[in-house]
Amino acid sequence: MKAAQVDIVELGFRFLKNSGFKGPCAFATDDFIRSLTIPEGLEVGVMLNGGDLLTDLGLVPTLERLFPEKADTTPVSLVRFACHFREFEQVLPAVGWLTERGYRVGFNLMQITERSEEEVRHYARTSKEWPIEALYFADSMGSMSPDDVGRIIGWMRKEWDGPIGVHTHDNMGRALANTLRAAADGATWLDATVTGMGRGPGNARTEELVIEAEALRGRPANLVPLMNIIRKTFQPMKTHYGWGTNPYYYLSGHYGIHPTYIQEMMGDARYSEEDILAVIDFLRQEGGSKFSSERLNGARTFYRGEAQGSWSPKEIMDGRDVLILGTGPGVAEHRAALEDYIRRTQPLVLSLNTQSAIDPGLIDLRVACHPVRLMADCELHTSLPQPLITPFSMLPEDLRKNLQDKEVLDFGLAVSPGRFNFHDTHCEVPAPLVLAYSLAIATSGGAKRILMAGFDGYPAGDRRNEETAEILSAYKGHTSDVMLSLTPTRHAIATASLYGYLE
Repeated sequence: MKAAQVDIVELGFRFLKNSGFKGPCAFATDDFIRSLTIPEGLEVGVMLNGGDLLTDLGLVPTLERLFPEKADTTPVSLVRFACHFREFEQVLPAVGWLTERGYRVGFNLMQITERSEEEVRHYARTSKEWPIEALYFADSMGSMSPDDVGRIIGWMRKEWDGPIGVHTHDNMGRALANTLRAAADGATWLDATVTGMGRGPGNARTEELVIEAEALRGRPANLVPLMNIIRKTFQPMKTHYGWGTNPYYYLSGHYGIHPTYIQEMMGDARYSEEDILAVIDFLRQEGGSKFSSERLNGARTFYRGEAQGSWSPKEIMDGRDVLILGTGPGVAEHRAALEDYIRRTQPLVLSLNTQSAIDPGLIDLRVACHPVRLMADCELHTSLPQPLITPFSMLPEDLRKNLQDKEVLDFGLAVSPGRFNFHDTHCEVPAPLVLAYSLAIATSGGAKRILMAGFDGYPAGDRRNEETAEILSAYKGHTSDVMLSLTPTRHAIATASLYGYLE
């Protein structure tokens, strides 16, 4: 950093709460920083979440615990606060306390795009009453354009004549452009992280900003040590942890959705590409600027309200064996035996989504219920000969229109965690997954037995195994129907071999 002409390195946070293991940079204590070799002339900073100071302990006692030493006896020279608008006035007195002890203080207003001109001006005007060295704003959603940056700085300049700082996120690939626009409009504190390292889409990249800063400041930078540490350390970390922008983060920035929603879904194998897009669409309409795990779980439900349907599966399933073909490799691996079994015993064959690993002439019906997956597969569904069972009357209008030339059997779907209920023309399932939906269809249809193939299961540790287990447990608790897997499975399903005699 010193060779690259970076002025200050912010090494981490100073969290007071200690729950769950976090590494040393989450607490960035003086003792930890003293264990590092800090080049002379390179300043060290730490960050505080403003809300962490608003505890029952009180502002000053909390600060005394976090900063037991004065600045002249500690390696830390800069303290920056990250605050929401609702918190900043309560946290401002901490600026005075730290300044009296010799620290330089920066103040960073998060989620600036949600604030009106008057609110931004109030932030700047109120901050003038305190010895803040740099007044920051953060593009927390990564949704700003360079023109937005210029407008925010213009609002701040109406009330604040001190140094301005900017912290950008790279959801839409604009972090560097927004940082340079801020510099062009007078911001003098510019944030960046090596390779953009940061939560989710990350930030402006240090290695790019220092190149631009050479011309801005007339100070030549030596990039060799920085590029060396990127190759040895940061690039392998980026590959392992996967920070950096992608189309999902781009959409979150475009719609002002908190990037933690994307980060959580991408780190959870239960969320397919269709799930992520469906949740983004829900949050786009309902609002997702603040992260909530409850809202994330609810957003994945898709189907809300009472179930609607018009087709009864009893018309063709009552008293028959129903064979459900999953999408696991077991179908293709045992194709010949499956096809022979179907020809000999004539079960009613349901294929999930567009599964086509066996002779299509042996598939009677297809089942699909995920709106985004249906949209992605719509053209293929219209070309497949089998009728499609889906909650047609509950689908979005544009999807219904795309399926208007397809023979559709409308079987309604409602979602209630932990529950299965079976009715003539609709069902209630614990999750909007096609496995749960197909089991409910067969049970509502009065199937004699439910046979399964291609439900191999997922690798150990994959959370989709847990979700499937929950669905199967709930199903067994609500019905006495016989469920039998004819191909190998890791799930808790009774298994018999295709290659032996089956009554």
